[in-house]
Amino acid sequence: MARLKDKIVIVTGGARGIGAAFSKAVAEQGAVVIVADVLDGGRTVEEIETAGGRAAYFRVDVADATSVNGFVGEVLARYGRIDGLVNNAALFANLKPKPFFEIDDAEFDKVMAVNVRGPFLLCKAVAPAMIRQKSGKIVNIASGTVFKGHVGITHYVTSKGAIVALTRCLARELGGSNINVNAIAPGLTMSEGVLANPDMVGAPAEATKGSRAFKREQTPQDLTGTLIYLLSADSDFVTGHTVVCDGGSVMR
Repeated sequence: MARLKDKIVIVTGGARGIGAAFSKAVAEQGAVVIVADVLDGGRTVEEIETAGGRAAYFRVDVADATSVNGFVGEVLARYGRIDGLVNNAALFANLKPKPFFEIDDAEFDKVMAVNVRGPFLLCKAVAPAMIRQKSGKIVNIASGTVFKGHVGITHYVTSKGAIVALTRCLARELGGSNINVNAIAPGLTMSEGVLANPDMVGAPAEATKGSRAFKREQTPQDLTGTLIYLLSADSDFVTGHTVVCDGGSVMR
């Protein structure tokens, strides 16, 4: 049974990696997937349509309010509603680990702009439509590093800690409108971007794998079941939570 039949679901950062896996999984459950990315999402849309699904690509800079508001307006004009938002777009895979005192202001601000302001702007843009509908599912992507105090990427970890806080605040604020706001905290996931970064494979990946109850690498597909649950009616009475999905590295 299609658990998201005819739902209109936005996936930011949907052009590649985890976002592409999310987009395909959501489409498989019957939703119309809106792939939003600064990168070309045409390939993801083509793969979804070839498999019999429905999707559209919009170029969006999630850190820019004009871009976000224009995009959401176009989606509403075309489809009339927004049922789900997956705030997946983030800067991570291209980061080079370093001590926090070597992170310059420009890099810190760029990470915060995409990883924190981006989800905030998307939530702010879709909320009025969801409030009018008296329904909606927002799923933010946090990180298991928040609960470990991971070193070397302090700006990234800080940004994902903000996502946990944002999730809790919006769940309180939007609950009266029957809108669910939850988050997923993945572990180190072997996405395209991560595999291409030599600083994130090899010894770091092995250390992460060794910390897990399930002693293997995490793939994007390991996250899709949790995402579908949080977007579907199965989670209608669940809100304000961050679900750690990392093979048992973090247990809380």
